[in-house]
Amino acid sequence: MSRKKVELERQQQIAEEIRRVRLPRDKETLGILDQRLGASRMRVRCMDGKTRICRIPGRLKRKIWVQEGDTLLVEPWELGGDEKGDIIFKYKQTQVSWLQRNGYLKQLEEFQEF
Repeated sequence: MSRKKVELERQQQIAEEIRRVRLPRDKETLGILDQRLGASRMRVRCMDGKTRICRIPGRLKRKIWVQEGDTLLVEPWELGGDEKGDIIFKYKQTQVSWLQRNGYLKQLEEFQEF
């Protein structure tokens, strides 16, 4: 394959990835993984100003691998929603840059100052 063709395919993959960015619905909020606590628990700083202890549900446990600093989609629990939640999606780096450009992560700079 020619170099130009490979570059074109790579750009198409990035464009396709950006086009399918999952946005928060209803009670969902964006968050940044602050610390892994062990036993499938993580401390996540959410964009609504709250820090929650989150877990990855069993159906997603083998699909989502997270590290500190990752941008996540968090669904707060109905009971104890200010303290606990579930991680339901992990954003890739190109998706995070798209979210920043479109104003979804305005508070991200404030959180990284801590």
